[in-house]
Amino acid sequence: MKRAAHAFPGLILLMMASTVARADTAAGQAAFEETGCQSCHYTQGPATEKSIADQLAKKGPELWYAGSKFQQPWLEAWLQDPQPIRPMKFNSVMEPSPGGHPALNADQAGPVADYLMSLTSDVVEAGAVKVKKKNLKGKLIFIKKMPCSGCHQFPTKKKFSGGLSGPSLVGAGERLNPDWVLAYLREPKVFKPVKMMPVFVGVLSDKDMKNVAAHVATFK
Repeated sequence: MKRAAHAFPGLILLMMASTVARADTAAGQAAFEETGCQSCHYTQGPATEKSIADQLAKKGPELWYAGSKFQQPWLEAWLQDPQPIRPMKFNSVMEPSPGGHPALNADQAGPVADYLMSLTSDVVEAGAVKVKKKNLKGKLIFIKKMPCSGCHQFPTKKKFSGGLSGPSLVGAGERLNPDWVLAYLREPKVFKPVKMMPVFVGVLSDKDMKNVAAHVATFK
């Protein structure tokens, strides 16, 4: 026996919302491809790099886990006004970043951000990191126990400090999902099978990793 559609209003609305979401994601993927983003960034996971040569052949960071890594408001704003995140050129520790990443207009940025945020990794545990205004344990590990500041810029009272060879962590509190930072520390090879960053598995406890991720989440 068929039941009237009005008997399931919640289900109907859910199906409609799902259809709209898929349409938005499809529009974002189309805009991503039309603007040539795929010429520098790959979006199909898992990671494809198997050697240093594979890493050096990439023109830009992989984005197959972008939705787990970034925060959407930041991503949508950055796509319209892209500022260098790496002080040095991608895949280089010698050449300064030239900047000049193409910008998208507002009509493109929203759908593209929706599409990128749909690309996630199942190793990122939602809500694993509890963020506080201050995490002194995480700060101590970040500065003293781990050599983070040797490669990454980070905010200080004097504006910022740290090295230049890795991506800047200035503004990481608005840019990065702290749960992804933790997952990256826990299982780096999932995201970067070929990488220069030290591996801290077996060096830091899981609690220490959570404290570091929480500390990075306070960076403005």
